Amino acid sequence: MPREQIYLYTGTIENMMRILLFLATNIAVVLVASITLSLLGVGNIHDGQGGMNLQALLIFCAVIGFAGSFISLFLSKWMAKRSTGARVIEQPQTQQEQWLVKTVEELARNAGIGMPEVAIFPSRAPNAFATGWNKNSSLVAVSEGMLQRFSQSEVKAVMAHEIGHVANGDMITLTLIQGVVNTFVMFFARIIGNFVDRTLFRNEGSGPGIGYFIATIFAEMVLGILASTIVMWFSRQREFRADAASAQLVGAGPMIAALERLKAEQGIPVELPGEMTAFGINGGLKHGLAGLLMSHPPLDVRIQALKAGNYR
Repeated sequence: MPREQIYLYTGTIENMMRILLFLATNIAVVLVASITLSLLGVGNIHDGQGGMNLQALLIFCAVIGFAGSFISLFLSKWMAKRSTGARVIEQPQTQQEQWLVKTVEELARNAGIGMPEVAIFPSRAPNAFATGWNKNSSLVAVSEGMLQRFSQSEVKAVMAHEIGHVANGDMITLTLIQGVVNTFVMFFARIIGNFVDRTLFRNEGSGPGIGYFIATIFAEMVLGILASTIVMWFSRQREFRADAASAQLVGAGPMIAALERLKAEQGIPVELPGEMTAFGINGGLKHGLAGLLMSHPPLDVRIQALKAGNYR
């Protein structure tokens, strides 16, 4: 089979897997939410008189909002492996793999966490990520490109950064923040939708009209973008803390060198799936208002923070 056909076939399979993962996650969210709402005895969020049952609405939004976040968290390792093509090192086959596993084991022990799964994923771009639902059941992965072009001290610093994320409990904290944000976005979007439906669309029926659904969808989009700035702000702060953890584990010098090398290779696409970008060592660069939606601070700012000992 020609190489071009192999790449096309592989890409098609990967896209199908991502679609299946997306569908499976959403089905799981619906099932968990339906069961939880039934157990809580939550009825209709509309009161049948043009108003809304705010208590039932808040419970409904919290269940849906947190269910999605926690299911994604519990499936995070499985989804990360499938979406990035990461290969977990079960038995090291090369000296490089032996060194990588030994390095992660040492860093994990010094950070006081359980030994993570160690993986390598196919990507020309220098990157790494950590995920997992708790400190003692995590996954750290590094790209082939980083292993090929970075020095061992730089790779070790990057691994220490990822171990820092795990030790800091960043995955759990980000999940909780995302759950709260999801809850209030859904809650206020439905209140706005009901207001628009009753005032602008003049719906006088006992149930929601078309205006409710149109306005709710629009409000969720707008509020979702605004709320994402809060989540991304936290994501940027956790990068400073993970850099600090790396500095404490291996010294600031190697981490600064790794960030300098990342800066030199910024022209290479990040090549992480969208849902994994926030968990990588390098999330790309945005300017202007788009900077509010950056998952990572600019590399220059991170380097300066390490040099100044300002780990935030």
